[in-house]
Amino acid sequence: MPLDARADAWARLALARVPPAALAPLLRAFASPERLLSASRAQIAAASSPDTAARVLAPVEGGLLEGTRRWLADPSHLLVAWDDPDYPKALLETADAPPALFCRGRREMLNRPALAIVGSRNATPQGVENARAFARALSLSGLTIVSGLAIGIDAAAHQGALEGEGSTIACVGTGLDRVYPARHLELAHVIALSGVVVSEFVPGTPPLRQNFPRRNRLISGLAKGVLVVEATVSSGSLITARLAGEQGREVFAIPGSIHSPFSKGCHKLIREGAKLVETAQDVLDELRIPGLRPAPEDPAAAGPSAHHAIVAALGSDLCDIDTLVARTRKSPESLAAALVELELDGQVAALPGGRWQRVA
Repeated sequence: MPLDARADAWARLALARVPPAALAPLLRAFASPERLLSASRAQIAAASSPDTAARVLAPVEGGLLEGTRRWLADPSHLLVAWDDPDYPKALLETADAPPALFCRGRREMLNRPALAIVGSRNATPQGVENARAFARALSLSGLTIVSGLAIGIDAAAHQGALEGEGSTIACVGTGLDRVYPARHLELAHVIALSGVVVSEFVPGTPPLRQNFPRRNRLISGLAKGVLVVEATVSSGSLITARLAGEQGREVFAIPGSIHSPFSKGCHKLIREGAKLVETAQDVLDELRIPGLRPAPEDPAAAGPSAHHAIVAALGSDLCDIDTLVARTRKSPESLAAALVELELDGQVAALPGGRWQRVA
């Protein structure tokens, strides 16, 4: 179907990458993106600056513009811009909300009460289980879960959220004509059916390193708060948490073992003022969003069966065979056999270095 003039103008402005702080007064002055783009350089410079006028009117890369037009010609592909009533109001409260968002899925999801869940790409089995369980419980309460479609915690959060009516929003760092990482092609398709996939980058944009910090500010900007499930001290999830604080959002963190590097980022956030949470209801109690139902379950409550003394002996920390021998007084051989059986049953997970971890 032919692309309307408004969507075409917003797409051209998205390609121009004019900073939001410079673009907003121009749109107020010219009343619409179409009028802005049809104005002369002198008129635009008079309302802003010569540098801004040059950027607005600079020729855009033809291939990207034509690719964007082709992508938008599909009725299932959406452009939601500042002047659109469906543009997320939470994002408009932030300092640099992108002028246009490219979307696949249910645009009405963009203005639902939301919580971001983020964490390590190299998550532990327990971290993945926590992310999925928290996301599921909060989605069943009515919260939409926002994350970044990355492997590890992000993927688990999306999968858990899809099990509840709150569903999920995936913010990505590429154009929506591709899925990154490629292994999440099916997950992205499912999210587009019952949630929404969002990007500020035009179709054709590859997964450039510098795109992902920008993607992170969308994750936090769309949400009422950010929950960090697992993170090392160098994790990009801490960037998302910092941006959330700057945007006036709540920051939550799940504590973990003092011996795990994947807990150290969360512990750092807690020391700096993040809310320590152990259950989904802890999050709901802090957010106090009207209309949400109580959490249907405690995602951290599941523990080992009583007859599995070995699972109980693992505790919450990572544990090696020697430590388990000391705690259980069983032989290394019998422990090794039992751990394999428990791993097949999904109750424990083997980790590098000969260590084991309990899985909720």
